[in-house]
Amino acid sequence: MSATILKIDHLGIAVKSIETVLPHYEKTLGLKCEHIEEVPSQKVKTAFFACGEVHIELLEPTDPESPIAKFIESKGEGIHHIAFATTDIVGQLAQAKENGERLIHEVPFDGAGGKLVAFLHPKSSFGVLTEFCQPKPCGCNCGH
Repeated sequence: MSATILKIDHLGIAVKSIETVLPHYEKTLGLKCEHIEEVPSQKVKTAFFACGEVHIELLEPTDPESPIAKFIESKGEGIHHIAFATTDIVGQLAQAKENGERLIHEVPFDGAGGKLVAFLHPKSSFGVLTEFCQPKPCGCNCGH
């Protein structure tokens, strides 16, 4: 089976402070924050909001040397990446590599929300940082 993109999973938005931005999403837009989570491996704190089938992911740096802190320093707050849900993240990476895309991550890693994630470099995807994501297997032989 070949890897298939299922949908846009989420849009990542870099922010200096989730606490400062929460009222905009909750009060102005009427969205509900589903959960806030720290991802130590990426030096980031995230907040997720459902918007129909797509989520908004706020990304706050937890370290001044984190990729999100560097992004905000050079480009300011705003849209950071687009994430696509896939049926097979490993296959999706292989397909991208076969088609000449530059991978930031050759191997998926644990991301927020119980997902495996990996990124394509924006220089090979027309200026858009692209993420692939897939739910982590549960490890109980149930097929999930």
